Amino acid sequence: MQKIALIVGVTGQDGAYLAHYLLNLGYHVVGTSRDAQMCDDSRLDRLGIKGEIEIVSLAPNDFRSVLKVVSTKAPHEIYNLSGQTSVGLSFDQPVECMESISTATLNLLEVIRYLGGPCRFFNAGSSECFGDVVPIAPASEQTSFHPRSPYAVAKAASFWQISTYREAYGLFACTGILANHESPLRPKRFVTQKIISTVKAIKEKSLSTLQLGNLDIWRDWGWAHDYVKAMHLMLQAAQPSDYLIASGVTTSLRQFVEFAFEAADLKVDNHLESHSVHMRPADITFMSLNPSLIYEKLGWSSERSIREIVYKMYRDELF
Repeated sequence: MQKIALIVGVTGQDGAYLAHYLLNLGYHVVGTSRDAQMCDDSRLDRLGIKGEIEIVSLAPNDFRSVLKVVSTKAPHEIYNLSGQTSVGLSFDQPVECMESISTATLNLLEVIRYLGGPCRFFNAGSSECFGDVVPIAPASEQTSFHPRSPYAVAKAASFWQISTYREAYGLFACTGILANHESPLRPKRFVTQKIISTVKAIKEKSLSTLQLGNLDIWRDWGWAHDYVKAMHLMLQAAQPSDYLIASGVTTSLRQFVEFAFEAADLKVDNHLESHSVHMRPADITFMSLNPSLIYEKLGWSSERSIREIVYKMYRDELF
């Protein structure tokens, strides 16, 4: 029997890559957007799968909307990739952030519990929940959360909702604690895509400088197409469990910028400026992660180096 996957937030970077991956595995993919008639399906189009996905309207923060779609489509697997995705934006819109992430997750869990079927549920978590992590003790699945943004607070709430429903009601529900992961499908409001697009403009001589905030922040960056494979693997396991999905390599934003200019064959010192206007109200300085458990249990590991990721983004290579 053909498996049915419901991807909540299919038009985003992760949703589009996951849809492409599942279609190649033979799934029937149903994707959701708040307005199926008006959604931005450009990422699906770029991946050549626009006509292969059934897109339906769903408002994740509306219980009735979630119930209608899940009961009608009867998916075997649900992937919740929706909600506000920008840490910076969450400081300006904290209420919308909490509703689009935490309330949406709760609605999906309640619908799955209410319908009582064998549906398996993946929720996209975030390594931002850990807060600052010192190099000598990389964060793992056992590390306590210390969120430092409304976005991270919402993701942490969703994580514990998943854990509670799994233990209390026996749902096959799990969270992938995702580190930063990039691709050419990233929206331009993300700093990594801003870097790439600005460096391209400098190369074309339409701009002369790249302006950023704090360059001395460190993150674990991976390749988005690799990470959706981990999402799928988590729902194929014998038992539900939460996993940290990361590369295990920490790189500074300054190094990311240097690789971008290197890809364009330009000298970074001639074009880079740091301005306080681009600083966030609170930011994580250092992020060090240990993803050994998902490799040990599921055999997954990140496949791309940070230099390769930056080069692929600059060259607009999707895979």
